[in-house]
Amino acid sequence: MNNILNTRRAGVLLHITSLPGNNSQGDLGPEAYHFVDFLHDTGATVWQTLPLGITHLDGSPYQCLSAHAGNPALINLDWLVDQGWLYPPSNFDVYKDVSQTDRYYLLTEAYQGFLVRATTLQKNEFQAFCEDKAFWLDDFALFMVLRQEFNQQCWNQWPAALKEREAQALAAAHQQFKIQIAAVKFQQYVFFTQWLELKVYANQKNIQLFGDIPIFVSYDSADVWANRKVFKLDDNGEMLVVAGVPPDYFSETGQRWGNPHYNWDYLQESGFAWWLDRMQTQLEQFDVLRIDHFRGLEAAWEIPAHEPTAIHGEWVTAPGKMLLTAITDKFGEVALVAEDLGIITPEVDALRDEFHLPGMKILQFAFGGGADNPYLPHRHEQNSVVYTGTHDNDTTVGWVDSLDDDQRRYIYEYLDNPQTPLHCALIHAALGSVANLAIIPMQDVLELGSEHRMNTPGTTEGNWHWRFQWEQLTPERIARLAHLTGLFNRRA
Repeated sequence: MNNILNTRRAGVLLHITSLPGNNSQGDLGPEAYHFVDFLHDTGATVWQTLPLGITHLDGSPYQCLSAHAGNPALINLDWLVDQGWLYPPSNFDVYKDVSQTDRYYLLTEAYQGFLVRATTLQKNEFQAFCEDKAFWLDDFALFMVLRQEFNQQCWNQWPAALKEREAQALAAAHQQFKIQIAAVKFQQYVFFTQWLELKVYANQKNIQLFGDIPIFVSYDSADVWANRKVFKLDDNGEMLVVAGVPPDYFSETGQRWGNPHYNWDYLQESGFAWWLDRMQTQLEQFDVLRIDHFRGLEAAWEIPAHEPTAIHGEWVTAPGKMLLTAITDKFGEVALVAEDLGIITPEVDALRDEFHLPGMKILQFAFGGGADNPYLPHRHEQNSVVYTGTHDNDTTVGWVDSLDDDQRRYIYEYLDNPQTPLHCALIHAALGSVANLAIIPMQDVLELGSEHRMNTPGTTEGNWHWRFQWEQLTPERIARLAHLTGLFNRRA
C-alpha cells in the first residue's frame, strides 16, 4: 500500500466550488491557497475534493462532459489578469460576480490576449501541453465546439456524419472551427496550470490532494462520442443498459444513474487502454484517488435502458482484478481508496483486500444493526478511511437532530457518555479511530445543520451549491481540530 495511506492522517472534505469568494462558486484562486493554509495550521494533511470535471446543468460532478478535462468554471480570472492576458474591468482590480456565460466570454478574451502578449516560453508550454494531452484533448475540444454549435444537444442528436465520426466530416470540422478548438484547449491549459500550481503549494505545506474518480462516465460526453467501442451501445450508438444501484439505504427504488456500462470484453482486448489513459490524467492531479462505486469493478447493476427506475436490473460481473493489475503494472504503487459502500459481497471485499486498498467507514451508518455493525469504531481496520459522513450524507448535526431519543441514548452510551455535543463526539470518535485516514466534511468542522448538506442522492434539485464563509470558521473550531489531530497522532 502507498505510504500516504499507511500513515495516520487527518483531512477535510471540501469541493472547490464550496470555497468562499466573490463569484457564483469557488475557484482555484487565493481562497484555495487560504484553505491549504488552514489545513496546515490544524495539522490536517489531506484535502479531499469531488471530481473536477465539467458538469451538466444539474451541477453534479459525477456526471461530466469528459473524464479528463477540468472545469473552466473553476479557473480564477484574476490569475489571467496577473499573466497579462486579460485586462481587468476599468473600475475594479478584480472580477466579481461574473456569470458563467460571461466567464466563458472572458476566457475567450484571455486566449486572444495570450496570443498577443504571452512570452515565447508560455506559448511553447501551451504547445507542449496540447501535444502531451492530445490523446484526449483533441477529441474533447472538437466535442465541446460541436456541442456549442448544435445548441448543447447530446452528440447522438448531431448530424449523422459527425455523430458517426466520419473522417471527412471530422477533418472539415477541425478546419472550420480551428480557432474555437484552440480556445477550448487554452482553457484546459489554464485549468491544469492553475491546478498544478495549487498542488505544488499544497504539497510544500505537506497537504496531500485526494481526488475522486466516478467509476462510470456520462453518456453525453466526449469519452462516449469518441470511444463507442468502450461502452455497451447498439449500432446506432444508443445505450443498451444503464448504470445504477438497486434499492438501498438512500432510495426505495434504487438509483438509476443513466450512465452507459463498459464493454469489458473490448477493454480487455485493448489492454484497458482507455482506463489507463484516464488514470494517467488523474494521477497527475492527485496524490490519492478514491474509486467511486468500487463494487462496480467486481459486478455492476445493469438496468435495461427502457426501465424508468433501478428496481429491475441484474448484477453483471466485471474484470476488476485484471484492470487493477493493469493499473499497478503501468503506474506502480499508487494510493487508491475503494468506495465500498452499499451492497458489498465477499467477492468485493476479496478484490479490495487482494490489492490492499483501504475501504470506507461511515459513522452515520454505524449505529444500527447491533454490535457487529462493520462501521462501528471497534470494528474499524487500520487500512481504512473513516468519515463522520460523506458528500451524500446529511451533515452530522442534521443527522443527529433526526435521531429519536433511544437512538441518541444508544450512541451516547457507545461513546461512553461524552460531555460534548453528540456531533462533536462523533468527530472525536472518527479522529480517534484506528483507521489510518480520518476525513471530516467541512460542514461538520463548522457544526452546520441539514440546510448545508452538499447532496441528497436520488434528487436533482438543490444539490452541489453549498459554500462556506470564513467567519464560520471560528478560532474555537480551528483550535478544536488542531487539538484533535495532535491528540490522536494524525499530524503526519
